[in-house]
Amino acid sequence: MSGTLNKVMLIGHLGDEVKMHYFEGGGCIGRFPLATNETYTNKQTNERVTNTEWHNIVVRNKAAEIFEKYVSKGDKVYIEGRIKTRKWQDESGNDRYSTEIQCTEFTFLTTKNESVNTASNQQSNSSSQPKQDPITPKPEVDLPEDDLPF
Repeated sequence: MSGTLNKVMLIGHLGDEVKMHYFEGGGCIGRFPLATNETYTNKQTNERVTNTEWHNIVVRNKAAEIFEKYVSKGDKVYIEGRIKTRKWQDESGNDRYSTEIQCTEFTFLTTKNESVNTASNQQSNSSSQPKQDPITPKPEVDLPEDDLPF
């Protein structure tokens, strides 16, 4: 095989709200951390150990707007994309590197009821924040029940 492949598939929970950045040309970019967990039992101590890995996710344009509108911190999502490493300079002029997942496909895995329960729990914990009703995206095609192809 002479080709190469740069593909990442993750299922995890949003670690924060989507941070949006809008450009003059009308485009936008959204960034958020995604947490994935690995749990195993330590054979020497017999205790369960959970390791959390954090991933920097980047979504662009329409996908970024959809993420900002429909998901919030704690929601579970499936992300598919590719790894990209960016080089940049800090205030001191030192070269810094960031590894990100450029999202190309996604699926929301948290149901509307789970989002409502999470939102009501967050509302009771911090009553100063305004309550927002989570919205589940509508499917692309609405077929009547009696219009099944079989």
